[in-house]
Amino acid sequence: MTAAPLLRLEDVSKRFVKHLDFAEKIANRLGAHIREQVVHAVDHVSFDVGQGEVVGLVGESGCGKSTLGRVVAGIHPQSDGHVYYRDRDVAAVRAGEGAEAKRYALGVQMIFQDPFASLNPRLRVRDIVGEAPRVHGLVDEGSSLDDYVDDVMRRVGLDPAFKRRYPHQFSGGQRQRIGIARALAVKPEFLVCDEAVAALDVSIQAQVLNLFMDLRADLDLTYLFISHDLSVVEHLSDRVVIMYLGRVVEIAPTPDLFAAPNHPYTQALLEQVPRIDGRKKAFTPIKGEIPSPLDPPPGCHFHPRCPHAMDRCRVERPASKPVGAGRLSACHLNDTA
Repeated sequence: MTAAPLLRLEDVSKRFVKHLDFAEKIANRLGAHIREQVVHAVDHVSFDVGQGEVVGLVGESGCGKSTLGRVVAGIHPQSDGHVYYRDRDVAAVRAGEGAEAKRYALGVQMIFQDPFASLNPRLRVRDIVGEAPRVHGLVDEGSSLDDYVDDVMRRVGLDPAFKRRYPHQFSGGQRQRIGIARALAVKPEFLVCDEAVAALDVSIQAQVLNLFMDLRADLDLTYLFISHDLSVVEHLSDRVVIMYLGRVVEIAPTPDLFAAPNHPYTQALLEQVPRIDGRKKAFTPIKGEIPSPLDPPPGCHFHPRCPHAMDRCRVERPASKPVGAGRLSACHLNDTA
């Protein structure tokens, strides 16, 4: 990628700390030895997203992908590392109150997994979609706002005649389109889609995925598409980032990753994808359970479940190294190959 990336993450970490309450502090004074709980949700993640690119972020539930999406969208501040947007440090930009801070706040929007919980049930669709552009001065109150909301609703496949309705009066697929319309209403250039089709029926998923692809082409949008569904990611993404327990284990162009996965975790994930030519194959789940982010294992986080684990894997974190054109993988097996 010759041009500077639209978004760049450098060693980004996010930790959630549960501090001791009053009773626990008293218990510690009496010798209880209670420690603060620290959830290592994201652990030194680095990758970039180019202008107009769709990057799929994949991993099991609890791997930290949704937390990372919220860091990118500015909902959570990172604990360590840097997020750069158009080569500007987002932390420094958000600390200001000028046009640059507003550009980032409007330019990066998030679409959430649950289309019902993410919409205010007390607001009509007109207000859900039109509130942010009105507040930020993108459109005036009155007939111009109504026209603007109508245009945004049509773009996502909704009938503007329904703008006076409340969210509960819509189906799940329609509610997700309302969420997409709300994000598009402030004219973003980067969308973080957090399991945006996971809660929908399969037939509706296809419609919403096609909508995402049409919007990308029409509006030159860039996506960070978070999903646990590899078939969806394969269909939509240009590149794929694989996460495991807060760490990125592999990054590759989509065709290369699905043709020849490098990391043992990626290989195990792809083994679970149903294929038409594999009807007689016996599917076996990945051995063991994903460890707790409260107490992640030392070395490579995947080593307790990896069939190729070595002594080195148990003590040394593998570095992310090039394994091909545009490909990175964090596995000690690459050093012995």
